[in-house]
Amino acid sequence: MTPLRRQFLRLKREHPGTILFFRLGDFYETFDDDAKRAARLLQITLTSREMGRGNRVPMAGVPAHAADAYIARLIAAGERVAVCEQITPRPGAPPGNGKAGRRSSTRAGASMMDRRVVRVVTPGTVAEPGMLTAAKNNYLCAVAANGHQAGLAYADVSTGEFAATQFNGERWAAELRQELDRLQPAEVLVPKGDSDAGGLPEWWSLLEADGQLEGIVTPNERWRFDPTTAEEQLLSRYEVASLEGFGLDRSPQAVAAAGALVAYLEQTHARLLASLAEVRSYSPGMYVTLDSFTRRNLEVMEPVQRAGGHEASPTLVSVIDGTRTPLGARQLRRWLNLPLRDLAALGQRLDTVDALVKDSQLRTALSEDLKRVGDLERLTNRVVQGSAPPNALVAIRECLLASQGLQASASAAAGSLARLLAAIDPCLEVAALIERAIAVADDESGGADAVGPAGERHLIRSGFSRELDELVADTAQARTWIAALEGVERQRTGIKTLKVGYNKVFGYYIQVSNVYRRQVPGEYVRRQTLTEGERYITPELKEHEARVLTAQERISELASELYSRVLREIASYHRRLQRSAKALAHLDVLLGFADLAVHSRYARPALDESGELEIVGGRHPVVEAALERALAEDRPGLAATSGFIANDCRLDTSNQQIILLTGPNMAGKSTYLRMVALIALLAQVGCFVPADRARIGLVDRIFTRVGAQDDLATGRSTFMVEMLETAAILRHATPHSLVLLDEIGRGTSTYDGLAIAQAVVEYIHNHPDAKARTLFATHYHELTELERTLPRVHTARMDVREEGDQVIFLHRIVPGSADRSYGIHVARLAGVPRAVIRRAEEVLHALEDSARAEPSARTARREGGRAMPAVSAEADAMQLSLFAPPHAAVEELKRLDVLAMTPLEALTKLHELQQRVQEQ
Repeated sequence: MTPLRRQFLRLKREHPGTILFFRLGDFYETFDDDAKRAARLLQITLTSREMGRGNRVPMAGVPAHAADAYIARLIAAGERVAVCEQITPRPGAPPGNGKAGRRSSTRAGASMMDRRVVRVVTPGTVAEPGMLTAAKNNYLCAVAANGHQAGLAYADVSTGEFAATQFNGERWAAELRQELDRLQPAEVLVPKGDSDAGGLPEWWSLLEADGQLEGIVTPNERWRFDPTTAEEQLLSRYEVASLEGFGLDRSPQAVAAAGALVAYLEQTHARLLASLAEVRSYSPGMYVTLDSFTRRNLEVMEPVQRAGGHEASPTLVSVIDGTRTPLGARQLRRWLNLPLRDLAALGQRLDTVDALVKDSQLRTALSEDLKRVGDLERLTNRVVQGSAPPNALVAIRECLLASQGLQASASAAAGSLARLLAAIDPCLEVAALIERAIAVADDESGGADAVGPAGERHLIRSGFSRELDELVADTAQARTWIAALEGVERQRTGIKTLKVGYNKVFGYYIQVSNVYRRQVPGEYVRRQTLTEGERYITPELKEHEARVLTAQERISELASELYSRVLREIASYHRRLQRSAKALAHLDVLLGFADLAVHSRYARPALDESGELEIVGGRHPVVEAALERALAEDRPGLAATSGFIANDCRLDTSNQQIILLTGPNMAGKSTYLRMVALIALLAQVGCFVPADRARIGLVDRIFTRVGAQDDLATGRSTFMVEMLETAAILRHATPHSLVLLDEIGRGTSTYDGLAIAQAVVEYIHNHPDAKARTLFATHYHELTELERTLPRVHTARMDVREEGDQVIFLHRIVPGSADRSYGIHVARLAGVPRAVIRRAEEVLHALEDSARAEPSARTARREGGRAMPAVSAEADAMQLSLFAPPHAAVEELKRLDVLAMTPLEALTKLHELQQRVQEQ
């Protein structure tokens, strides 16, 4: 076994469960099973290499300069990658930069090279820009639990964000899962299970019922999640005596999660810790709760159904995102995931948007400056982590110069906008340092003002270091002498074919062809004989060569030292830069809100703590945007469409708490429900809303049950999914909540569905802990009778106009209830065969005739005018038939015992039955 093989196996043992990227010269190699997996996942060639006498092992490698792209693909495939670098040559190794060729590295001293794993890249610890999505955070989470307490910590190592919270009580699992759904983490750390085999803790099954988190869970040592151990970890990191100042002194499980997260980063990539902010404690109760069902139903971030072709389906975030920077795009998504319940904070956001809406000149100026701002947040973190290349520093300088213009605009603003602009810190000291120190080469040979060897990433501007400038000047002088040597020697010796060249083995040399060998001066020293001539050196040439090579080595070392010093100095401004980045992100989002308000006619909502919700002229932001785009593109079928039909809505907890909304399919009931929810959501994000006027009494939770589909992965039917969502709403709704229910009970039989729907309405109306403002869309027209008995229930319907056999959907909400669903008309529009449509009409008429002949017990009245609370026993035992019910005369005819009747009695009965049939 070769020394290189022993080194690899040792490092592999130290990092189990990873693919080890083992640096060999200009390549990262993988071996054994790692090579087989890498070759399959990366679609690279699987070869083999000898690692001792007759011992060939599988090998697959990738170029070092493209490693990030390959690592990103492995991470996306669920792998973890340990990156092993060559550090320094061991004593006695030949001089050089350690970059031996891929094949020669093992033979030419690779075994003498120190190597160590410098980082372990996992889904939650990615910091390289090429592996990240600019508009999304990449969260690493840690979860700890004990009894009825659970802690959650999360961090984004690319931005420095770090926060923790604790959940208490019997509902901790549901609340924790809700928070995980909001964060959408790339990786979740949990303690290993109690068994010797490890695995997951028993309580994890409470969070993992649907299996959606399975692929991102990383079990970790249990002792790391011990609250005492974790507290010591955090106290040591922050050099404090207590965590009281962080708000975590009474949250042991939050401390356990935060400490385990920090320990994991120390284990995988310690340099990432330097850029992590101080842990921030928070309470989910500070924000509006949006469960996973609601996020999906409202299509806040992701569409429920993908559009066909390459066109992405619109979502709320895609419609309102007017940000100009990556940090603004991430901030917008955080705000949409965390709508506020703080009136003062919301007022400041709305005031800022209002000021920007009213000042178009300032809005334009700020927009131009923001376009020059890059991702200051992630750029700064790369500096702190010591991984920022020179072009990242130049990008930081550009951000800061743009920030200077933004801050200067504060004098033209007032109130909250002026305060926000003043919070932008241009850090002129950092901009000046970068300008003075860093020069990015224009091409591969370096720029005119760059000091540093060609191909090196550390490019120091001339004038920054006197010592470096002197070394460069000395090198340039020696190179000039060498460049002139060829002409001088040709003239002195008369050898016309004399050339001065260079190679890595012999350095600089003088080459003379065989024809002129006799004219070679005596001071030339032969170094190499070639077929076509000889190569020589001279003492003077070697002296200048030594000057060049020594200076080059020193230039490389000094440039690296100076660059590291610049990084450290910029890193000392880390907190200021991150505070400025936060202000820039807020400005970017609010400026986008202002543009949206101006161009899409959004209005400022009035917010208060009442139980009222009033919307006048409300519009669905996503549908309106899609419709306007379709009209602009002149798509067929929209010629008669004038635009989105606005509607009003009023809900309150004292008079009109519940609206039962009826109407035909395709009339817009679901769109109306979503419109109300999205307007409330936007208002509590601090955005103007698509309405003529809106007043929103702050909501604590938004629940939607709109549309449903089965969940085959967990064996749940459509109706079961519907009931799970309904159950979550009924358990968690409060008088401050907004509840939107669409077609409750449609996934089961008619009477079961009607009974469930009525019970849900009564519960929300009567239960003292519920009483949420509710929109309830239904095809069960019998439910509208509840308006007579439940004082806070009112009815509304989607308006339609009938013209002959045509039905026109007006998409307007009007008071009252609908008496028809027009389902057959919708079936006709969908292209259902005419024969089916005709038969459906026949069946419908028969059922309607039957209903008129025998009034349904479901709509019967009790004495006193009170709506009956449940169907009769007879009706409850039956289901609606697909066929018309049998005639009573036919049924009686079946029961007759003709053998026991006289001929006269039989004729008399037959005549009676005939008359009954004719009369009906």
